[in-house]
Amino acid sequence: MPDMSASVSLAMTHLVPLAEVDENKVTPGVLGFLVFAVMALAVWGLMKSMNKHMGKVDFKEPAASREEAAQKTTDTPGAQRS
Repeated sequence: MPDMSASVSLAMTHLVPLAEVDENKVTPGVLGFLVFAVMALAVWGLMKSMNKHMGKVDFKEPAASREEAAQKTTDTPGAQRS
């Protein structure tokens, strides 16, 4: 291939080792996938449970507490009234 530039041939020489498979190399394999899948399912289940429990929480403050809080802010001893 005489029409290839030097940069293309240099890039090809760097990519060739990436395509080869090393038989001694350790990969995650099926066990790694299974562990990851179980962890993903566990997180999904925890998120679903959390959403269910957060739906049960009542964020509304009782009316008596709101009135007490409003009264405390207006009756501060250091406040000057005009």
